[in-house]
This record gives sequence, C-alpha cells and structure tokens, in this order.
Amino acid sequence: MYDVYEIRKQFPMLDGNKKMQGKPLVFLDNASTTLKPQCVIDATNRYYAEMTANSHRGDYDLCYFMDVEVAKAREAIAKFVNSEVNEVVFTSGDTEALNLVAYGYALKYLKEGDGILISEAEHASNSLPWFRIAELTKCSIYFINTDGRITVGQVEKSLNKHPNIKLVSIAHVGNVLGYRVDVKAVAKLCHRHNALICIDGAQSVPHLKTDFKDLDIDFLTFSAHKMCGPTGIGALVAKEKLLNDMDPFITGGGMNVSFKNDGTYLLLEAPAKFEAGTLNLAGIMGFRAAVEFLSSIGMENIEEHEKELHAYLLDKMGNNEDVIIYNKDNDGSILTFNKKGVFAQDEATLLNSKGIAVRSGQHCAKMIDRLLGTPATVRMSTYLYTTKEEIDVFVENLLNGGDILDAYFND
Repeated sequence: MYDVYEIRKQFPMLDGNKKMQGKPLVFLDNASTTLKPQCVIDATNRYYAEMTANSHRGDYDLCYFMDVEVAKAREAIAKFVNSEVNEVVFTSGDTEALNLVAYGYALKYLKEGDGILISEAEHASNSLPWFRIAELTKCSIYFINTDGRITVGQVEKSLNKHPNIKLVSIAHVGNVLGYRVDVKAVAKLCHRHNALICIDGAQSVPHLKTDFKDLDIDFLTFSAHKMCGPTGIGALVAKEKLLNDMDPFITGGGMNVSFKNDGTYLLLEAPAKFEAGTLNLAGIMGFRAAVEFLSSIGMENIEEHEKELHAYLLDKMGNNEDVIIYNKDNDGSILTFNKKGVFAQDEATLLNSKGIAVRSGQHCAKMIDRLLGTPATVRMSTYLYTTKEEIDVFVENLLNGGDILDAYFND
C-alpha cells in the first residue's frame, strides 16, 4: 500500500485551496476524468517552455529531441501494458482508438452476414462505431444477454448462437456498474470461435495491472486523462499482424513514404501509418509522465486501495432504505445509485452544493436503462488519491440531504 496523504501532496487540485460552492472540493467523478499530479503538469509544460518543435519534421536539434521524447513515451506505454513498442499507436483518446479499430479493421474485413458482439452496458464509444460499421457493411450487431455483469458463459452462448460473429468488443470494466470481465478467458473463447476481441480499457487500464500479452487480446484501447494524464491523448494497442493488415482512417503528412500524381502512394509501417499530421506532443510527454507516476505507486497498490475504499463506503452506508444501489457487488471504484424520490440530476446538484463532484445521467451508456429499470443514475467513483474522510463527507451528505429544491428553499 502507500500513504494516500503523501500522494495527495503531488496534486495541485488537492492542496486544500480548491473550493466548489464555497466548500472544500471532494472529487468523486474519476470515472469521467482524473486529477493531474505536478509531474504530469510539468512534463506537459516542458514541451511548450523548452521543447517546442514538431516531430519527424526537421533536421535541427529540437526536432530530434522530440523524436526521442515520442519514442520514450511509446516505450513507457508499451512497458506499462506489456506490449511490443511497435504495437502502440497514439490516438486522441479511447474514442478515436475504438474508431480506428472500427474503420481500420472492421470496415475492411467484415461483410454482410458477419456479426459483431457487444453488450447493452457499453459506452457510446464502444457502441456507435459498430452501429456505423453495420450500416456500411450490412453486418449484424448482436448483444450479450446479461444483467450487467458479463460472464464467460454468457459470451459463449452468444458465440454458439451466432457462429457468424467475427469481432467481440466489450469493456474490461463497465463505466456504469464497474463490473470486471474475465478478459483472458473470454479472449481464449473468442479465438476458439475464430473471432477477434477488442477490449475497451478506459476504466481498467487506470486501475488494474494490464498485461496485453498475457490476456492475449487483439485490440486494447484507453485514454490518458482517466489515468492522471492529459486530455486529448490515448492509445490503441494491437497485435502487430493486425496493425499491418489494417488501413488508416486518417491520412496526411507524416504517415507516408511517398505519393505521386498518378495516385499511387506508399505508407510507412505501423504504428506510424496511423499517426497522420502533427501529434499531440505535449500530451504524449504528459502521457509518459502519467504511466511512470502510476508505475511508481504500483498498480496492485492502487487496486487494493480502491477495494478498501469500496468496502469502507458500503459499511458507512449500511442498509439505508432511502438509497438504491445498483452495483453493491461491483469490483472496485464505481458506485451507481439513486436516492428514492429524487431525480438523479437533482441529487448530483445537491451534492455539488456541498462541494462534492459526482456524475448523473446515463453516463454515455444509453442502452443500459433497460437493465437498470431507470432512465438515469448517480455515479460516484474513487481513485488512488481518494480518502476515507472524503467518503465520510459524501455519505453524510447523501444520507442526510433531501432534494436540491428542499435545500434551496430551506436556505
């Protein structure tokens, strides 16, 4: 484990001076984005203050230095998830990475009669690209029959029922209910059925030790901003053969060897062929700082800290009949709930008035309402810097607060 109070000293947003509605900030919206440690801020600023130049665009020292920085960042991320260096493609985030799989692989290889398997609990970024591919290729979309927690048995039933499935795309950890999938077992099953597997790691890579090679998955996507890194940068990690077979869906400078006026062109090898245009170089430097920061703490320690917080949270809440919890048995950092008789957004607004940041609504998973039986929920989510004292503040205001309108008129 680690000293969470020492860790918090590295986050400017947690220095005690940040207020919301005049109250000390209690940040519990970490499934949406995370706060940034000073080392990430410094790395990002270093690009603008000391390193400003393009990569692979010039013959002067600054360009060379940036090439080195990009290479070091790619190496750090590959080490973090245990992949080969040339299997890491920089993207603008998890959404672009999933779209790259959709348009770079699925659009090229799937056809009418083929199938894609997802679940109703998926985020829009792991749903809408596949809907679009189905429109373009006339392939079919199938859904895993689940109550929210995806099991190996449920996936196997789908694969047996629809032998035409060529691609399975699911989140390792769901962004609404926080359930964890046995990805290694599911990947083995998919390959036995001659299907590829794409894992949305947006909610898992920041919280769990992730081993791309050991899991034996085909595609892995994640965003830096959910793991203490900058916004606007993320990665697609994919097996080398698949990257070589895929087509880029953005073309331009920096990803080609040559092109001629007869329309012929030659692309660079992966990953460069997927990285057209000027990369988010400041973001890449911050991304590297973020994974090195997490590695210095230890992913196993982060996971253990979040499990301890979850158990503490449930114990503090007790069996309060006024709170409906939809995922009491989840695997870590997300608690999704509603207060009886209070609309989700009203509850989130009330908590905001107490300085507590949570998320309300559908959380970009707009098919899960059928599973939950409600159109909207409140989601609180912890991270490596969350303390038990913050949990106490959250629980006290949740259990003792009424409706935001009551609070407003009582004031």
